[in-house]
Amino acid sequence: MIPLSKPEILAPAGDPSSFLAALAAGADAVYCGLKHFSARMLARNFSVGELGRLADLARQKGRRTYVAVNVLVKPDEIDKAGRMVKRLVDQVSPEGLILQDPGMAAIARQAGYTGELHLSTLANMSQPSGMATAAALGFTRVVVPRELSVDEIRAMADAANPGQTIEVFVHGALCHNVSGRCWWSSFFGGKSGLRGRCVQPCRRMYEHRGQQGRLFSCLDLSLDVLAKTLLSIPSLAAWKIEGRKKGPHYVFHTVAAYKLLRDEPDDPASKKAALDYLEQALGRPGTNYGFLPQRPKNPVDHSGRTGSGLAAGKLSRSEQGGGFHLSARIPLMAGDLLRVGFEDEAGHQIIRISRAVPKGGRYSLRFEPGQRPESGSPVFLIDRRAPALARILENMEAELAVIPEREAAPVEVNIKLPKPYRPARRVAPAAVSVWRHPDLSKEKGVFGVWVSLSRAHNLPLGRAKSVWWWLPPVIWPNEESEFAGLVELLLSRGAGRFVLNAPWQRGLFPADSKAVLWAGPFCNIANPMALAALKSLGFSGAVISPELSGADVLALPGQSPLPLGLVVDGAWPLGISRTISPEIRTCMPLASPKGEVCWAVRYDQNYFIYPNWRVDLFDHRDELIRAGFELFVSLREPLPREVPARERQGLFNWDAGLL
Repeated sequence: MIPLSKPEILAPAGDPSSFLAALAAGADAVYCGLKHFSARMLARNFSVGELGRLADLARQKGRRTYVAVNVLVKPDEIDKAGRMVKRLVDQVSPEGLILQDPGMAAIARQAGYTGELHLSTLANMSQPSGMATAAALGFTRVVVPRELSVDEIRAMADAANPGQTIEVFVHGALCHNVSGRCWWSSFFGGKSGLRGRCVQPCRRMYEHRGQQGRLFSCLDLSLDVLAKTLLSIPSLAAWKIEGRKKGPHYVFHTVAAYKLLRDEPDDPASKKAALDYLEQALGRPGTNYGFLPQRPKNPVDHSGRTGSGLAAGKLSRSEQGGGFHLSARIPLMAGDLLRVGFEDEAGHQIIRISRAVPKGGRYSLRFEPGQRPESGSPVFLIDRRAPALARILENMEAELAVIPEREAAPVEVNIKLPKPYRPARRVAPAAVSVWRHPDLSKEKGVFGVWVSLSRAHNLPLGRAKSVWWWLPPVIWPNEESEFAGLVELLLSRGAGRFVLNAPWQRGLFPADSKAVLWAGPFCNIANPMALAALKSLGFSGAVISPELSGADVLALPGQSPLPLGLVVDGAWPLGISRTISPEIRTCMPLASPKGEVCWAVRYDQNYFIYPNWRVDLFDHRDELIRAGFELFVSLREPLPREVPARERQGLFNWDAGLL
């Protein structure tokens, strides 16, 4: 383990002003993304040239720059990704790259990058034994999930290999689903969170048992004074602040707060100042979620607001003229950015006010026809340019102005692809149904079973040799030893085939294990370089991501170094979460305003949220056979009696494509 005196304060930046605000507030490092291959595509993001100048300014001040290239990479994007990394090498020289796709590590090295490789939280490294697997692929830092308790964070750090560290989120937005385990936006229309294009369907209103509420919308994570407990954890390299879609006001205040909490953790005045900074940061209300294992908090609070920003008042109709006025709950400054209502409501919009308004004062507003909000709509302050911060940014911009942009040279990168797998002879693809509770009287041949702690006593151990044993998509640190024990038991009973639904689950098996290991569809594998990474870890095959378009699915077997499978039928989850609103009853329908119905069910420590229609690609079976797929998977999830089945063909992104 690496003894670290102080973790970095790692700040987000979605635009140049936020980058400068992070440096001005004292951030040790800044992470950001380009206009492509970033998991925050809705942020402004950076061109390579402007990021190069900002990174040079950061280096002059002894700070570091990390660039997020943290998306799932499609089969035809490998050379494009390599060229982008080469441009980063030539014009930015970032100290670290943040990667989700396991194949991007090899792409980055082939493109000439020699700096640190950080494994994104979207890769879902959720178990200590996986740290060694990440190290084997070249990752020197792992960004751990937001759902972990302090004890679990310590377990992850204790498992770090020599030269390896972890990074922990201390503040910012919480997703309802585990990072890297959400397909909600993609399943509803091809805008994938794994590609940085999530439209946040979890923030919508849902109807459940006759009541409406934002039943999946979470508060923000805010460890504030509790972050002190992280200081004693060795191999913890960074306190990370989420917020690449936020403005410089948020970045400056959150960085200033956590710098105080890190540097003066026992000083009452510093703690008070830090909390004041966080109060002014204009985020959502905060929660420490599951950080304290003895006092976990549910982050879903549908009874309160979960929109970002500081509540600034409500709209009222003016008595004359058909306009509106805002009665300010807080003092407002000229130039303040206000959000009217919520994104999924009529009349939602962003406005900038033109004059200062005292607390209790009125500000008149007019809206275009067709964009008028309801009277009583809440208004939130989401960004501001206070004069003091504006002056700081002006000074920083003057420093930046004298730094020249590095010359952009032509870039040509041809990534060496792995040798494609070719079977000795073509055979009909195997068909495997995967069950939670198999009926052994009906399953006579090969079938799949989910490995579960809560149902370990019912696993069909007597048929261990003929079963494909499926590990869950998320294994948490506090349950890893039990899953390791189950794997050991299955191996002792002759189990020979396992499907691992995170590459890092390879660490549950002895290095010399003779078991056949396949990567499951929840590994989000989508390109030949990722498949080559799996092969280097000892995998024998992979069930690829069902998010891909039909064209990408059909192209991949010809490029893959491993035999491939695909989920062609059954229940695919919208997402997997470690929490759920106390208002939600499992196995009961929830309906969005657009009529989309879903339901939740708990397995071990995770909640699976399913839509009420199935994936159904059987019409493409002949194409898939010709393409070379060797395994067809059906995920058998029983539909609750109370949930109405929707009669539609679930093609996922086969025709629509994946953005």
